Amino acid sequence: MCIRRLFQSSCLPWTWRAAFMKSMQCRQQRTHRWTHSGGGTYRAVIFDMGGVLIPSPASVAAEWEVQNRIPSGTILKALIKGGENGPWMTFMRGEITTEDFLKEFGRLCFEISETSVPVDSFFSLLTSKQVAKQFPVMTEAISQIRSKGLQTAVLSNNFRLPNGKSFLPVDQKQFDVVVESCLEGICKPDPRIYQLCLARLGLQPSESIFLDDLGPNLKAAASLGIHTIKVDDPEAAVRELEALLGFPLRVGIPNTHPVRKTMEIPKDALEKYLKGLLGTQTTGPMELLQFDHGQSNPTYYIRLPSHQLVLRKKPPGTLLPSAHAIEREFRIMKALAKAGVPVPRVLDLCEDSSVIGTPFYLMEYCPGLIYKDPSLPGLEPSQRQAIYTAMNRVLCKIHSVDLQAAGLDDYGKQGDYLPRQVQTWTKQYRAAETSTIPSMERLIQWLPVHLPSQQRTTVVHGDFRLDNLLFHPDKPEVLAVLDWELSTLGDPLADVAYSCLAHYLPPSFPILRGQASSATAEQSGKLAEFVANLAWDFAVKEGFRVFKEMPASKPLRRSYHMWAGSQSLLSPKGRRSYSSVPGASPAHASKTALVISPEGLSSPVRELYDRLQRFMEQRVYPVEPELQRHQASADRWSPSPLIEDLKEKAKAEGLWNLFLPLETDPEKKYGAGLTNMEYAHLCEVMGTSLYAPEIFNCSAPDTGNMELLVRYGTEEQKARWLIPLLEGKARSCFAMTEPQVASSDATNIEASIREEDGFYVLNGHKWWISGILDPRCQLCVFMGKTDPQAPSHRQQSVLLVPMDTPGIKVIRPLTVYGLEDAPGGHGEVRFEHVRVPRENIVLGPGRGFEIAQGRLGPGRIHHCMRLIGFSERALALMKARVKSRVAFGKPLVEQGTVLADIAQSRVEIEQARLLVLKAAHLMDVAGNKAAALDIAMIKMVAPSMAYRVIDRAIQAFGAAGLSNDYPLAQFFAWARALRLADGPDEVHRATVAKMELKQRT
Repeated sequence: MCIRRLFQSSCLPWTWRAAFMKSMQCRQQRTHRWTHSGGGTYRAVIFDMGGVLIPSPASVAAEWEVQNRIPSGTILKALIKGGENGPWMTFMRGEITTEDFLKEFGRLCFEISETSVPVDSFFSLLTSKQVAKQFPVMTEAISQIRSKGLQTAVLSNNFRLPNGKSFLPVDQKQFDVVVESCLEGICKPDPRIYQLCLARLGLQPSESIFLDDLGPNLKAAASLGIHTIKVDDPEAAVRELEALLGFPLRVGIPNTHPVRKTMEIPKDALEKYLKGLLGTQTTGPMELLQFDHGQSNPTYYIRLPSHQLVLRKKPPGTLLPSAHAIEREFRIMKALAKAGVPVPRVLDLCEDSSVIGTPFYLMEYCPGLIYKDPSLPGLEPSQRQAIYTAMNRVLCKIHSVDLQAAGLDDYGKQGDYLPRQVQTWTKQYRAAETSTIPSMERLIQWLPVHLPSQQRTTVVHGDFRLDNLLFHPDKPEVLAVLDWELSTLGDPLADVAYSCLAHYLPPSFPILRGQASSATAEQSGKLAEFVANLAWDFAVKEGFRVFKEMPASKPLRRSYHMWAGSQSLLSPKGRRSYSSVPGASPAHASKTALVISPEGLSSPVRELYDRLQRFMEQRVYPVEPELQRHQASADRWSPSPLIEDLKEKAKAEGLWNLFLPLETDPEKKYGAGLTNMEYAHLCEVMGTSLYAPEIFNCSAPDTGNMELLVRYGTEEQKARWLIPLLEGKARSCFAMTEPQVASSDATNIEASIREEDGFYVLNGHKWWISGILDPRCQLCVFMGKTDPQAPSHRQQSVLLVPMDTPGIKVIRPLTVYGLEDAPGGHGEVRFEHVRVPRENIVLGPGRGFEIAQGRLGPGRIHHCMRLIGFSERALALMKARVKSRVAFGKPLVEQGTVLADIAQSRVEIEQARLLVLKAAHLMDVAGNKAAALDIAMIKMVAPSMAYRVIDRAIQAFGAAGLSNDYPLAQFFAWARALRLADGPDEVHRATVAKMELKQRT
């Protein structure tokens, strides 16, 4: 449920709604004005949808009729038949269902054409993703309009789909106001719908511009005083809009230049081909540019009124054997897109050389940044690190593709990849050889006998380097991997080695393979000699030291940590050990021993810990007052922009998704690869601030839900939900607790899940659903009963429910000791006939209890270590306070009761920390099930300890400790709340007692 709908709903006090609407009015008043030549001001641009933002039904119908041999004009005549009372207009007013519309529409089409018309097929095409896609020129224009401070709106005659949702296939975040005819019950050209849009914008008619493709709609808008633009061609309409607004709405395409004469292609033949491929909506001028990159296979940019494309072709002339295989590029990109690898969407492969002279393929243009210089000049070290981290992550994603599922198991030979590569390079070198390069001759002899043994077979890119990656313009995220010409199946280490090559080359060094079409191709001989000399030098200097043993590290001081063999902590014997290395060195100690202090962590983890502390001290603590003010402001139900900015900085620093335990993610596909115990030390640091966990994407309930998806989710579920959560683009909630039953016993839950026509239908009353009020919350992990007659622990199932599914109704936000915990909050929610596809079930029916238990173990470690962070911060504040305050003639620090409180707090913190670290260590070396007793004990100990320590600190502060001037009051509230979260104390006491009696018996 979006936050606007929440505040407008009648279930909330009128004072809340009034405050929210007032803040919205203030937002409108802050909108910038843009003066036009007529002396007035334009403050908004209003867009129709069909024919302006996406292809119109008429244009779609024209092509569809030809393909289906339906008499031309049949669909258009049926659309306008009956006027205001015809089926099309009543359908767009939401007065009839899709089923009724199609039935009547089909009858009209039959009357007009005297033949059976498959209107279902037309409707499916009209609403399909490939057709209902926003024109790029309009997307670009909207972005520029908003950047100038003007408002945007979409005013659409649209309809409801069979699932009850309205058909609005555009990103609503582009618009300040969205007005849909099927939701309002009014259609254009009714003047009331224009007035409604203007009212929501808070503008007069003369302050807006309206774009539509239909004359009657434009005439009605103009009669109200709105300036109008007739859209016959989106490109031409944008040029007219530019003239009205007085600023450009189209930006240049980076890294392009006019097509070189030697690289020209016949435009007329290409235009004809594109018209046949894309349809009549492509009519209009075509712009053709050439990219600077894509030198091996020339690459071109194509702009049409409704499309932006990239064409990649074979170069002219004689080619080396097996080089420039664009057919393979097309195949691999098509397969990888389905596997979740970021690649451009490919549209068509043309192997007919008669069209433009050589075979080519087409893909959609994806705007973004290409970094040509691998040294990344002008960026801060942390930014460079973030770019290369993103590069490494996408390489891991490529190497993780399931070959069989992607249909790529025959994409190349399996086995002996590296020897075959050396043979291929040798043959290509011999084919292009013009003179002898001594170092190359030595390498040809040396490499075959010094190759590492192959470990894995994966997709390999073959040319993985920085300038073959397209990055997001605002954050270190790879949008697309380009240039798949050399891809095959092979050893992933080859990609890793090649991507590292830039570290050893001059920044301006052009890496070329085979025949290059660039102007620097003449230098290829000298470049080959340079690389060969570098490779031989590397072989001589480094090659024979790779397998040497590393020198022993100095032992760390015993006063800061202790080492303990895993078997000394486990009973009975026979449980698995995390490491088989006896007497592990400190470099591996945190994975094989109990480390009670950060000083005992391995070097990489200690460095991460230190970076985290610096980030907290330099970026988090200083802005806490501002974050607290936002949390108490009228805008508190919107995410804090400062938090979002800190998230990007945390990503850039590599302090992101640290929580996933190594056992859950052994290949480090999703997280930092830390053990539970290693992360526990970092989690304590995050716990010293209420805001820190979210900043590092390590906050509940997202962490538990992400781990649930990693452990139990299908690849499709991971692609849809896990990736956005890991990237911080979405948030989630977990719906289990119910007001009518004691939900600490999960077998009590009453929410029902029943199967119906390929869907699961959910009904239930839930509360304390943390995070559900957050406008970014896109996923609800729902637990309910699928089979009440099954054994008690096999009755429950877990489903992944999109938050925009009809039937999810937020009743009210709940408070914790008066704290709202905005913007996520804790909601009371009803699920009424919520329909979810069958594929959204996790693991299968009856696996819910198992999933919930698996989700809780690491989460309890996180909660407890954050509580220790709370306590350490409270004690530090207390010590500073009592040193500076005087009462009854002497500083508080000299009062005996205060000294006793400080001492008691220190002892209790240390005791709790040791127990939590021991539990984390047992989870690492023996598994969550074996650590069940210790997990139950820390839930008993940590919240109560924190509650007492924070209470003492509040007492030392006096009345100030109760205020929001310090974090103590909120620390106290959450410490108390966590004695119930993840189960009340009584449940854990009972668990500990039963296990104790069982063991002793």
